[in-house]
Parts: sequence; C-alpha cells; structure tokens
Amino acid sequence: MIDVVILFFLLGLFAGLARSELKLPAELYDSLSIFLLLAIGLKGGEGLATQALGPLVPQLFAVIVLGVLQTLLGFFLLSRLGRLSRADAASLAAHYGSVSVATFAVGANWLISRDIAFEPQMAIFLAVMEVPAILVGIVLARGLRQDTDWKGLAHESFLGKGVTLLLGGMAIGWIAGPEGLQPIKGLFHDLFKGALALFLLEMGLIVSRQTGEIRRRGAFIVGFGVAMPMLSAGLGLACGALLGLSVGGMTLLATLAASASYIAVPATMRIAVPEANPALSLAAVLGVTFPLNILVGIPFYHQLALKLTGAMS
Repeated sequence: MIDVVILFFLLGLFAGLARSELKLPAELYDSLSIFLLLAIGLKGGEGLATQALGPLVPQLFAVIVLGVLQTLLGFFLLSRLGRLSRADAASLAAHYGSVSVATFAVGANWLISRDIAFEPQMAIFLAVMEVPAILVGIVLARGLRQDTDWKGLAHESFLGKGVTLLLGGMAIGWIAGPEGLQPIKGLFHDLFKGALALFLLEMGLIVSRQTGEIRRRGAFIVGFGVAMPMLSAGLGLACGALLGLSVGGMTLLATLAASASYIAVPATMRIAVPEANPALSLAAVLGVTFPLNILVGIPFYHQLALKLTGAMS
C-alpha cells in the first residue's frame, strides 16, 4: 500500500501539472524545512546519547569518501559521455554527490512505518555528506584559483541553514538525551509525519514546474536522472555493508547516496560557479531523481539490502 505522505506529493504534482491555483505560502515551506531538519537532528542526537562516539570516526570518513567518489563519477559521466561544459558538469555532479533532506525524511519514515530499525548516526551521515560534494564540485569547475572566495564558500557550506539545523538539533538531542527531550516529543515526534506530508505537497508543486526543462533536454536529463542514483545507491549499499550497518541502515545510506541536493548545492553553486545553468541541475534533480527515489527507489534499495545481507550471511 502506498504511503500517505507520497499521496500528498502526488496531489501536489497533479495540481501543478493541471495548473491549479493551489499554492503554499513561501513562509510555510521555509517553516516546514526548519521543522524537519530539527526533528531529524533531534532524533539522531537522542540515539547518539546512548552510544559511544569513538567508533563513528571511521564511519564518517567512509561516507565522506563516498560523497567524493559520487561527485567524481558524476563529473566523468557528464563531461565525457554527456559532453557538458566543465561548469555545468561540475555543478550537476555536485548536486548528485550531495544529499537531499526530504528524500532522507521519506526514507526514514518508510522504515519507521514498517518497524525496520536503523542506526541513529544516519542523521550525522546526512549532515556530513552535504558538504564534501560542494567543495569537490567547486574545485572541478574552477580549479584551485586564488581569486576564489574560499572563506565565503566555506561559511556557506559549513554554516548554511541545513547543516546548522541538523548539527544543532543533534547536539541538543545528544545533550538532553531521551528524558530531556520528552517534553517536546509531542511536537517534533508526533507531528513529524504531518509536517512531512505538507512539505511533500509543496515538493509536488515544485517538481511540476520542471517539466519544461525536461522537455527541452529530453532523454539526457531523464537518462542521467535515473542512471546516476542507481549507480550511487550501489555504492551506498557497498559502503553500508563494509561498515557493518543493519538492513535498515544500508537502505537509508543507499537512499542518501542515491539522492541529490536541491537546497544547499544550488545556493552555493550560484555563488561559486555562476556560469553553470541552474535550470539543468534542478530539472534533473527535482524532475526525475526526487520522484524516482520516493516513489520506487526506497523500497527497491531495501530489497537490494536484503539480498546483499543474505548473500553475505
């Protein structure tokens, strides 16, 4: 049975394609983004409060390497096979080397609704994997030029809204622990799925606006938007297996790897690589990859995780 939050996404998509007058206030969209980021961070921090942090160091290094490899793979495919300009290839590769908070939220909700456990540090992976792809993408596009404002870009990458809220939420959850978070669980736990549903309603409307660029670019955007997340999911599953993650953890890491950023990376690339075409990246990410992941990708990655775990046992 299809998850109810996905039905909200489909409603927004249908309303947008039908040119309905439905429109959510921009302030509500921003508020829902803040809520979801904090809720995910708090949940991860709560789990981390019950375990040692030392063993996480090699895992964090592994997911950083994963993000870098994805970005380099995407750049190779786009520049050699897609024959995109250096700027466009680097920018689009950075989008796919980074991660999507919304896709992570849908994946976590899919697992929770089926009582499939996953490791609490997945929220840290989400925060950590957002940044390396941005830096690698900038270097691929511009090289190590002296006129690049690395200080400003580092501030945008490491202290952007998404990373700050995720890491801040995790810090609060870790310090407060399960008992300290109890008074606010009604807000951040019980209302999470409702907030996610409204967020996906708006995402459906946003995705519907990318159809024009998809028609112009056609097979290329669709082909890359499908192939890249499948390759990345495979890398994510392999990384999860090497780290000894549970089936739920492998599924969520594959989902993270298969996702692509549509918030942090576009904002940073507009500053760092202004010559890149943002419509190309957003059309692929929002028009193809995001719907692919939340509609069919997550259960598919779970089945792959089950088969990989069975083959290893």
